[in-house]
Amino acid sequence: MPDDAMAIDPATRANLELTRTLKGEMRGSLLHVIDRTVTSAGARELGARLGAPLTDPEKINLRLDAVGWFLDSRPLRENLRRTLKLAPDMARALSRLSLGRGGPRDLAAIRDGLAVAHAIAGLLVRDGDGLIAAPETVERDRAAIATAGAALCDTLGAALAPELPLMARDGGFVAANHAPALDELRRLRDDARRVIAALQSKYADHTGIGTLKIRHNNVLGYHIEVSPRNADPLMTRPLSETYIHRQTLANAVRFTTVELSELAGRIHEAAARALELELEIFDGLARAVLDESATISACADALARLDAASALAELAAERRYTRPQVDASLAFEIRGGRHPVVEMALERDNQGPFVSNDCDLSGDDPVNGEPAHRLWLLTGPNMAGKSTFLRQNALIAVLAQMGSFVPADQARIGVVDRLFSRVGAADDLARGRSTFMVEMVETAAILNQAGPRSLVILDEIGRGTATFDGLSIAWATVENLHEANRSRALFATHYHELTALSEKLPHLMNATMRVKEWKGDVVFLHEVAQGSADRSYGIQVAKLAGLPPAVIARAREVLALLEKGDNNRAVKSLAGELPLFEPQSGTGYTLAEKSAAEKALEEVHPDALSPREALDLIYRLKSLL
Repeated sequence: MPDDAMAIDPATRANLELTRTLKGEMRGSLLHVIDRTVTSAGARELGARLGAPLTDPEKINLRLDAVGWFLDSRPLRENLRRTLKLAPDMARALSRLSLGRGGPRDLAAIRDGLAVAHAIAGLLVRDGDGLIAAPETVERDRAAIATAGAALCDTLGAALAPELPLMARDGGFVAANHAPALDELRRLRDDARRVIAALQSKYADHTGIGTLKIRHNNVLGYHIEVSPRNADPLMTRPLSETYIHRQTLANAVRFTTVELSELAGRIHEAAARALELELEIFDGLARAVLDESATISACADALARLDAASALAELAAERRYTRPQVDASLAFEIRGGRHPVVEMALERDNQGPFVSNDCDLSGDDPVNGEPAHRLWLLTGPNMAGKSTFLRQNALIAVLAQMGSFVPADQARIGVVDRLFSRVGAADDLARGRSTFMVEMVETAAILNQAGPRSLVILDEIGRGTATFDGLSIAWATVENLHEANRSRALFATHYHELTALSEKLPHLMNATMRVKEWKGDVVFLHEVAQGSADRSYGIQVAKLAGLPPAVIARAREVLALLEKGDNNRAVKSLAGELPLFEPQSGTGYTLAEKSAAEKALEEVHPDALSPREALDLIYRLKSLL
């Protein structure tokens, strides 16, 4: 990780699904949602920016300047992206050539990439007329591609043929008229068929055998072939002095001549020499490319940066992203923030607009004379959007510091040096760690490393153990974040007891996800408001999930009893009731209608039955079933 990049540990990368979802898929990740690049190099540049967001406000704002400049000029952006689509992957081609694994098509990639670069340099100048002067980064990239490898581009253009083989050893990649010696060897090689045909006609006239053929195979090379009945004249004088017997087969007899052998040698030598000369030309062109590798590499990097910047501008125009204000303060003020991945998923599935929310973690700077709330304690039911709210603010920070516009109406972010996320629950069986152990290891890493410039999001700390143990750990974690780490943090919890901490921790604010109850059901508004939740609405969520009505009704009874106060006595009382096995009144559920066997059994008096009657009763009940 570079020194000037935001530190993001592997657990946080996984939890935030920056480049891969928790299932290991790219589709659905943040990178998949924001990628509008049109070249492979641009996609790699975008991925690198997302993986290592900057912490230098000046460098971040230079990137934002470039994105804003392309956003302001739609025609320029469209022309640039249309031209960039023609650019091959010069970086990969240069890498293969430097490792000695390149081929003619890699030379062509360098040629075509340089040609596209020169066209884009001209495009930026021409389409820039009448616009605000290009920002520093765009001008620097334009200078890097304007004249890069101009002579080399011309040389490769003149040397390479229109159709190119994959490997240099296949030959045929040097253009005609590029090397006179090669053209002469090619003519001899390519005229072989005509010369052989003329020699075959000559031998047929000389021997009087009209069916005589000159053929070629990998064993004998070029040879004369006649049928067995025509072979005798060639094996007797005077023809045998000219035609030398080579091989007799069931259906053919084969001969050669000194003249044919010499011609075959010249043809083979011409083909071999032509390929040898082509390989020499390839080596010379590859050396010429490698001699300018620094220039070519800089040109490829500049094209990648232009692609990434214009792609982020395209994203901002398409998704209504705004430019964040990034500075060296400890501010974190988001107005109308949205989760980029969830928002796109909602639109794709026609599930309505995403509900935006504000977030203000203003560091230690007082706001209107009051202590700033750099730590939010977020309560509310499951499914209300707590995890989404936590993640969206972390993603907005990542997007802003990678140099992208962000999904918000307004954003001011003091650079975050470390980003920590403890969201979700999973075990690590390979290392012998339970879900709770994994949670504690990740929490320990946060509390041991986070500082005032860090951004921390914690979701449901302490849920993997007993209630009072979990509450105690969560309580101590909140206090440590506030007093020791002093980080900007969002802490989501179901432990409503923690809200009492706002009375003694001046920089902590209680927030909650708003919900509405309607006829016994809960409606999630997905809005964040100041205050705390009065309860968790877990039973309502369980009802939405499809738990049986009997279970929901009994859960309401148990909850009402537990909320009266004496939990131990209540639990003992509940354990003795076993209510699910007997009819209840007023609970919202009843047992099914009694069967015939049950009705018959109710009429039986066991003590009055003789052994014979008891046996008969068993048979009767069995028949009723």
